[in-house]
Amino acid sequence: MTPKNKFGFAPVEPEPTPRRDRKPGPMGTAVRETAESLQESTEAKMESRRRNAEDAKAWRTASEEGRVLATLPLAAIRTDALPRDRLELEAVAQSDEMEELKASIRERGQKEPIEVWPDADHYQLKKGWRRLTALNQLLRETGDERFAVIVARVETGPGDRLGRFIDMVEENVIREDLTFAEMAQVAIAAARDAGIEEIDPDAMVGRLYASLHKTKRSYIRAFVYLLSVLGDALPFPRAIGRNLGVEASRAIRNPSAVEALRDRLAEVGSAEAQNKALQDFVTAAKRGEAKGEGVKTPKVEFHVGALKVTARNGECRIVSDADYAEIPRERLERAIRAFEDELRRRARVF
Repeated sequence: MTPKNKFGFAPVEPEPTPRRDRKPGPMGTAVRETAESLQESTEAKMESRRRNAEDAKAWRTASEEGRVLATLPLAAIRTDALPRDRLELEAVAQSDEMEELKASIRERGQKEPIEVWPDADHYQLKKGWRRLTALNQLLRETGDERFAVIVARVETGPGDRLGRFIDMVEENVIREDLTFAEMAQVAIAAARDAGIEEIDPDAMVGRLYASLHKTKRSYIRAFVYLLSVLGDALPFPRAIGRNLGVEASRAIRNPSAVEALRDRLAEVGSAEAQNKALQDFVTAAKRGEAKGEGVKTPKVEFHVGALKVTARNGECRIVSDADYAEIPRERLERAIRAFEDELRRRARVF
């Protein structure tokens, strides 16, 4: 019961204020939905821009590191900047392995990219000679334009000449697909290269094949010496096995019979005959050592004006009436440096 006041009537209660419906009308709803949509759209754009920036950065990094693949026309790629790490390229081009590679590319396409670097208006091949050769052969044989292009990884930056030699042999070395003669020939070719400072092929072995075990590098050095001394006298260098090559290299360090060996090698017509000549040479050298018939280290003597020059392994003596101690050190040093530069430029053992 509502209590009454002293006047006998109950207090007047105010009429309840009706609650206002806060539900937005059509216009408010539209504005709210537009604002929410705009906010979501802005957030989505910001996220998209962030991802695009990250992708762009990743793309630049990959491009700078040479990890971006490009599709290049075969006609734009040359192979004359680096000597190949194969001694018998024509034989490789006509081999059963090349036919197998062509069949794979014809059926499934090129799966592994080659590696090139830009050079003027074309590209020079660094890695992938067999893939490039296979595609060139397929294009000539079929005329199919899908074989007229090749997937390549393009080198960026100034590039390093020695690094390109290393990259060229790296793949085949890992696959153990190169013979010791071929690996030695690469070291010799790199030492001859005008763009590389190192001119000693023996030292070049350590730079090109640093990842190989030291024992294997010693085998390559033996073949470097063998090829340096005999050179073109060896008609089938790839056929020389490791042991025979190492033993022959040791035998020709006492070169009394090297000219006779050259003459015999000039008459061989097969890899078997070549290796027989080398084995006979090694056997004869061992027989001579067993009898104590060591060969003296050869020396060369000649005169240049009043100078007498005597040269032998590891030594070059110059005898003269002049007192070299009276010559200013700077002048004498310039003369010796010129002498060394001339020897390093011309007197390489190849």
